[in-house]
Amino acid sequence: MRYAKILIFGQLPEFMNFVSRLVGVLIFVLFQIAQAQDKFSTAKGELSIASNAALELIRAKSTEAQGLVDPANNQFAFSVVIQSFRGFNSDLQRQHFNDNYMESSVYPRATFAGKIIEQINYDKDSTYTVRAKGDLEIHGQKQSRIIRSKVTIKNKTLAIESDFTVPLADHNISIPKIVNQKIASEIEVSFRATLLIR
Repeated sequence: MRYAKILIFGQLPEFMNFVSRLVGVLIFVLFQIAQAQDKFSTAKGELSIASNAALELIRAKSTEAQGLVDPANNQFAFSVVIQSFRGFNSDLQRQHFNDNYMESSVYPRATFAGKIIEQINYDKDSTYTVRAKGDLEIHGQKQSRIIRSKVTIKNKTLAIESDFTVPLADHNISIPKIVNQKIASEIEVSFRATLLIR
């Protein structure tokens, strides 16, 4: 029994990597379904992050965020590959981001999925302020969140703008004391995307 426990825990990173890949496959399948069922989707959302600490400002951005919104039930799902972020103040900083903090080889994606609380008329050009309620998963840790967003419907496109913060402690991301004045405890997040009907 002791040997079995050692074997199981020794393979935990590989198991978590398998689960993350499985999530990626499921999201891909959702995109394929979306293309056949008139859902709004994108594979080029812009997700910007900023750490504004006492001694350093760090910025990075991904332009590869994937997402879909289902008008039939107001549900949504978004995902971004952690290693797709570019920017930072140096290549070494990007490496530390992936290896030491986000552990992107074990947790390769961040996801946010749930339901828009307010009702939207997807057939009429208009702008809405909505609350998106769902599970935000980063670094393998899920947190239930309500995130305010601006949604604009125009010419059968759906544009989303959202700004919010993510406390690192909520997702079990630790910052060593030696750099705690260079990395903020809350990360500023900005999301912009235009989704098209597929």
